[in-house]
Amino acid sequence: MKGYKAYIFDLDGTLLDTLFDLAHSCNYALQACGLPRRTVEEVRQFVGNGVRVLMQKAVPEGEENPVFEEALDIFRQHYMLHGQEHTAPYPGIMDMLRWLRHEGKKIAVVSNKFDAATKQLCSHYFPGLVDVAIGESDGIRRKPAPDTVLTAMRLLGVEPHDSIYVGDSDTDILTAKNASIPCLSVTWGFRDRQFLIEHGATTLIASPEELP
Repeated sequence: MKGYKAYIFDLDGTLLDTLFDLAHSCNYALQACGLPRRTVEEVRQFVGNGVRVLMQKAVPEGEENPVFEEALDIFRQHYMLHGQEHTAPYPGIMDMLRWLRHEGKKIAVVSNKFDAATKQLCSHYFPGLVDVAIGESDGIRRKPAPDTVLTAMRLLGVEPHDSIYVGDSDTDILTAKNASIPCLSVTWGFRDRQFLIEHGATTLIASPEELP
């Protein structure tokens, strides 16, 4: 693989297995609003485009439901308090990040998870290993728009030809394309290999050990 200066990672499904905590907070919010719960596999299909989209899919009738905003607020509050109970880095992730750091690479995380949670999770799980962490916030378009990736490259001081994007979803493939950088798709996350290939993945790895 080309000697890139910067590696820009998605968070959920790429570095961290966050599925059970996302499902827990989702169902807590749904139950608090008197709505039917969702299975973990349903939540797996809902994630990838931010918390609002997750809850749009989880809440019956989405934003048309009169309790939608309440459910979304409850989710955010609950997740900030309980978003680390079952979450953990995927096997091999810590060694991969330490290797990149040892090699002098710059590391960023860009996520459609809300910004406070993105920064909190990176600080907790990857202390000293992530140079820039950017999540969803007002004034910056979420992925697959390239805004967060372009901001990360600017903060890292690198150009597109020096950067590569690593993610686990079709959203990530589009994000990299929109940012004009190559995409490395991982198959241990929320989408399987066949799904990724069908959505344009060209370079795939099955474990973090393959990245170096």
